Amino acid sequence: MPAAGAAGAGAAAWHWGLVRPYHLQRLLVLANPAADPGGAGYNAAQARIAIGSGGLLGKGLFHGEQTAGHFVPEQHTDFIFTVAGEELGFAGAALIVPALAALLWRGLSIARHAASPYGTVLAGGLVSWLGFQTFLNVGMTLGLTPIVGVPLPFVSYGGSATVAGLVAVGLLQAVHRSKAVQA
Repeated sequence: MPAAGAAGAGAAAWHWGLVRPYHLQRLLVLANPAADPGGAGYNAAQARIAIGSGGLLGKGLFHGEQTAGHFVPEQHTDFIFTVAGEELGFAGAALIVPALAALLWRGLSIARHAASPYGTVLAGGLVSWLGFQTFLNVGMTLGLTPIVGVPLPFVSYGGSATVAGLVAVGLLQAVHRSKAVQA
């Protein structure tokens, strides 16, 4: 039954012009990465090549052929995890995920111990947002999710994403502090 609802919603979105052909191309590339490696699948293919070539310990900082040759597009923003995978290897890229997971875990702890329901919802929403953004960015570089252009929190270059992430952490701190003040 949920599949029928999803198919109906997809048909309605297509009928009303909400889905563009390039949206479908991204989903088709996700389903079959080798379908169009020179076109719609180029970013995904290059990201997987770069991460795979990093091996366990990487090629060294600033020594990745894929990233130095600019084969990986938008490597300073959307594909920063690819750079970490190639230059720092699995070991270096694997350090990014637990660091962000620790931030998310701490945010969930703040949500659980918030002094008010509003604080719980605020902290939970912020953690959900940062967690979803992390999952989506790492997933798109590994070929698990479609490429959508979402930066990796606190790692990708970019002022607006960094400011938004820092505001989120500041709000988490405010929720945590309000618990301490009321206690």
